[in-house]
Amino acid sequence: MRQVTACEFITLDGVIQNEENDGDGFKYGGWFFGYADEESGAVIQERLAKQVDLLLGRKTFDIWEPYWPEHSHFWPNVMTATKYVASNTRTSSDWQPSVFLGGDLAEKVRELKETDGPDLHVFGSADMLQTLFKNDLVDRLELMIFPITLGQGKRLFQDGTIPAAFKLTEGQVTPNGIIIATYERNGEVRTGTPQIEADEE
Repeated sequence: MRQVTACEFITLDGVIQNEENDGDGFKYGGWFFGYADEESGAVIQERLAKQVDLLLGRKTFDIWEPYWPEHSHFWPNVMTATKYVASNTRTSSDWQPSVFLGGDLAEKVRELKETDGPDLHVFGSADMLQTLFKNDLVDRLELMIFPITLGQGKRLFQDGTIPAAFKLTEGQVTPNGIIIATYERNGEVRTGTPQIEADEE
């Protein structure tokens, strides 16, 4: 079974948007560049070297489509990975291999996870991720948490996120304060009441 991993740069207040989309007023494009360091760069290169397919929202794909073919020397695998794109408005692209997923996205992703092939990595795609979270389709989070807040922009978790537990499987902190953490889906949220012992007389 193929797994879905959300790979995101994220601020302390949960923002993953890093550039303006459709004139939405977001004004902090490239906010993560000022915090890059050697350790975070090495992790990024390691992640980009993985043989994966991509699961992208349409807006993210629209931004990537003209950019990566001109800059693929930074990420050669992006050219050979199949790009699965959530869209009800687009059906084709010259940037191949690309497959457009229209209709019921959750059902399409469930079916896709059952097929043979490499794991599916999500970058950006904040709107699409809400559908994946709501339908419990994200198996892993690979996060780089930056020591800033923005107060605006699309967030990783928005309305509709279901209660879900995750387990930290990898973690490190870079010299510039970036927390690099990998979380695996880990069942249901555990709840309880605090056990307060009575003072001994």
